[in-house]
Amino acid sequence: MKTMIKSVTVVFAAVTLSVNAFAQDTKKPASPPATATGKIKDATITIAYSSPSVKGRTIWGGLEAYDKVWRAGANEATTFETDKDITVQGKKLAKGKYSFFLIPKASGTWTAIFNKEPKQWGAYKYEQAKDALRVDVKTKALPATQENLVYKINSNGFTMDWDKISVPVEIK
Repeated sequence: MKTMIKSVTVVFAAVTLSVNAFAQDTKKPASPPATATGKIKDATITIAYSSPSVKGRTIWGGLEAYDKVWRAGANEATTFETDKDITVQGKKLAKGKYSFFLIPKASGTWTAIFNKEPKQWGAYKYEQAKDALRVDVKTKALPATQENLVYKINSNGFTMDWDKISVPVEIK
């Protein structure tokens, strides 16, 4: 009888460990992947990114340094894809898939970068020589904190909103 109780206890413990391991594997990632897709005139725009949260942290000038290339999301570099040639802030960008980076600046005028190497982990191997386009964009203050980073596509272009900042990028 004692052997049977020990066996049942061992099996129960193994099942409990397996269930706990499964539960840990299925919980939501800290920065879940997300996609924004929309039309601007006749061009289809797709932005793929990972969405970090503020979690009470100082984002700009803290977690994300000023004057340093940032992946514009979490994990892999954010990607920007257009199926037509477009203009971004008045400058031409050929159809294609790009990694999208930002350089946050305390002044409020940030640099938006479309880089020809779309598959990158973060900005660790970013090479300026592979930039297809760099443009300056003026940030706007958000009326309330945006907890999760989000990209929104509208008829004028797109925005990246996070924390207390919106970064509008004009597309035609």
